[in-house]
Amino acid sequence: MIRKPAVAGYFYPRDPLRLREQIEQYLLPMAQRIKAIAAVSPHAGYVYSGPVAGAVYSHLQIPQRVVLLGPNHTGMGAKASIMTQGTWATPLGEVEVDEGLALKILENSQFLKEDVNAHLAEHSLEVQLPFLQYFRPDLKIVPIVLMGTSFEMAQEIGQALAKTLTNGEALIISSTDMSHYEPQEVASQKDQTAIEAILQLDPQSLYQRVVQKNISMCGVMPTVATLVASLLLGAEEARLISYMTSGDITGDYSQVVGYAGVIVY
Repeated sequence: MIRKPAVAGYFYPRDPLRLREQIEQYLLPMAQRIKAIAAVSPHAGYVYSGPVAGAVYSHLQIPQRVVLLGPNHTGMGAKASIMTQGTWATPLGEVEVDEGLALKILENSQFLKEDVNAHLAEHSLEVQLPFLQYFRPDLKIVPIVLMGTSFEMAQEIGQALAKTLTNGEALIISSTDMSHYEPQEVASQKDQTAIEAILQLDPQSLYQRVVQKNISMCGVMPTVATLVASLLLGAEEARLISYMTSGDITGDYSQVVGYAGVIVY
């Protein structure tokens, strides 16, 4: 099947030329590219989160295969949903699902379920694709979306990813926004608490801080899974590439959404 764009013309331009132009305005041409194990990137409309996402992708060496993990905002499908076949369409072309890699990950996890419905209207992975396609036209992906608050589930999926990706054959990307609709001062403080745990490569601390401090980080489960996998794959360091809020774009700091970009290597 072809998974058609759900938010083209809304979160990012539908026209390929305009989309490329918008991506290019967010890139950092002089950035040093890193052979990373994983990255964290936001998924709001490009006008808001594009500068952070662009900074992240500018710092990455992007391999042909990318495992994408994001939150399930729609509530459709299984709690832990993976697509193992088909293609994803964007204005920049079609991206093939890496069936072989996806099936291996599915086989290694008791929580993941083969499911298409969870992906059809979900934007968190879709908005990563044009940035990836810009740098890697021959891209292949494994799409995974998670919902719920089970640390055990996220941990097990991270372990399954590490078991499958033992030779460093793919980059893992966690798609998440940070605090939602908080005053700037509150959002920044909460987000810093979560970001510190990510930079410390501490998935359990990240989970506990988000729960205990009521941080509305929508992709905490994907990020926990990503950190678990990264540690097992030999990660030693994480670097904060960029942090900003929607208020930095709109000038309205009364109710902001936070965006963080991190690279793990």
